[in-house]
Amino acid sequence: MTEYGRGRAPEPWHPEDPLYGDQGWTGQATQQGQVPYAGGQQQYPQEPQYQEPQYQQYPQQYQEQQYPQQQYVPQDQQLQHQLHPQQQQQLHPQPQPQPVYDGQGWDTGQGQQLQEQAQYQAAPVDPYAGAEPYAQQVAAGYQGEAPDLYTTPEAFPPPQPPGRRRAEPETVDEPETEEAEESLLAADADEEPPGRGGRRAGRGKGGKGKGGKPKRSGAACLVAALVVVAVVGGGGYYGYSYIKERFGATEDFAGSGSEESVDVEIPKGAGLGQMGRILKEAGVVASAQAFVDAANANPKGKSIQPGVYTLKKKMSGAAAVAVMIDPTKLNVITVTEGMRNSKVYDAIDKKLGKPAGTTKDIAQREAKNLGLPAWAGTDPKLIDPLEGFLYPTRYDLGKDSTPESLLKQMVKNATAKYNELGIEGKAKELGLENPLQAVTVASLVNAEGKNHDDFKKMAEVVYNRLKKTNDVTNQKLQFDSTYNYVKNQSEINFNLKEAQAFDNPYNTHFVKGLPPGPIGNPGLEALTATLSPDHGGWMFFVSVDGHTTTFTKTYDEHLKLVNEFQERQKQQKNGG
Repeated sequence: MTEYGRGRAPEPWHPEDPLYGDQGWTGQATQQGQVPYAGGQQQYPQEPQYQEPQYQQYPQQYQEQQYPQQQYVPQDQQLQHQLHPQQQQQLHPQPQPQPVYDGQGWDTGQGQQLQEQAQYQAAPVDPYAGAEPYAQQVAAGYQGEAPDLYTTPEAFPPPQPPGRRRAEPETVDEPETEEAEESLLAADADEEPPGRGGRRAGRGKGGKGKGGKPKRSGAACLVAALVVVAVVGGGGYYGYSYIKERFGATEDFAGSGSEESVDVEIPKGAGLGQMGRILKEAGVVASAQAFVDAANANPKGKSIQPGVYTLKKKMSGAAAVAVMIDPTKLNVITVTEGMRNSKVYDAIDKKLGKPAGTTKDIAQREAKNLGLPAWAGTDPKLIDPLEGFLYPTRYDLGKDSTPESLLKQMVKNATAKYNELGIEGKAKELGLENPLQAVTVASLVNAEGKNHDDFKKMAEVVYNRLKKTNDVTNQKLQFDSTYNYVKNQSEINFNLKEAQAFDNPYNTHFVKGLPPGPIGNPGLEALTATLSPDHGGWMFFVSVDGHTTTFTKTYDEHLKLVNEFQERQKQQKNGG
């Protein structure tokens, strides 16, 4: 109960009490075992920088008097009644029992009970009416009393009532240099803080100028201005480029281009947009959009293949598309399955602009230095040591391409594929003398067959004719492709008697067994079929219509098919 409702029993606060709901502005917090100020009802936490002084209360005996009626005390008088405990001690310096603590150092609450009892006791006259309630009083100096920290030079000013409180000014504690920070601390130390421990915003020379505004560095402003200009300028440029590209007229050259040529490589998986950007960077077209529009307008525009193209600079989009949809314009060399080395050499000379025979001479002269495997044949009867080692695939040409570099790449690809297939081990399983014979069989299969099914049966024919038990052909293969290889031709109709009489180690109509080496560059299907033949017991084959190959096991069946083939050939000659 407070001083506002003195009587026999506690009564609630007056609803119009200005301090109703705003307790504790005195800034003092009750500590354990300590009696709070002015009845202990209004408690506020103290500033965290200072330890709450502990005051020892002494009992004050007052004669109990009852007021005739409940009185409401105005705020000004109310503040006067809430005296500092030290002032009450000066009036009544009678000793009071100390608070009682338990075994763990906690207050048992007896001091609080004495305080509540004292709340109902009132003096007949308030001798301190009209006195300043917050005036600093000198401590009475009782023995054991803690000093009043508000009276020390380093102390903060005492708390202010809610009506007198002022908002603390915001401070900026970010000095630019150590010297500025030291000046700031020196300036703050000389000035008196303005209430509740706040600091003044003003600084010395180091951090701010007049009015508390920070000084700005000229270099920082310049850098900020340059950044803004760069951002705005760059954004404007890209914005302009974007709008012009999206909504402006498409830039395009006219005609088929200038005299200057350039090699442009289109990577695998590139779309029309990426192709257009590559061409624009190379100076071929004026804009990527011009190329995309032309490709979309052309029915074959989406069939452009990846590879290297030789194009002219400053071409219109339509002219560039017209060149790139033509497969022959690709600056590449494609080695097809079964293709002979002589054809590969000619293609390299033509693509690189070399005199005829240049690549062939390099192949014969540098064969040992092009990366052939150790098991490659060294038989002097070999027509070309590189035959069978120029792996069939497409090879892109660039500015740095040479006959030697291309041959090395082809040999490297072939060797890697043979190792992948395990051709050395497979050759032994098939009863062949070396891996080169396996490549040779694959080249024969690729030359005589038409598809993968033909390849497997054709490989079976080769292995059956190579057997020593073969008394039908006497271990002769009798493949027309070998005779054509020697003659460097691709003829179906030739004189069989002349072929049988032609003495050449590659002519299987004349010699037994396999030729000294491959007669072409076998593809992957021919290779896999050679290593896994069809065990159907096939011995003969013939193509009656030139497209379909028929396989037989006996010689009689074979003669019947041969007669049908010869009859068809006569009809074609007679125009039937």
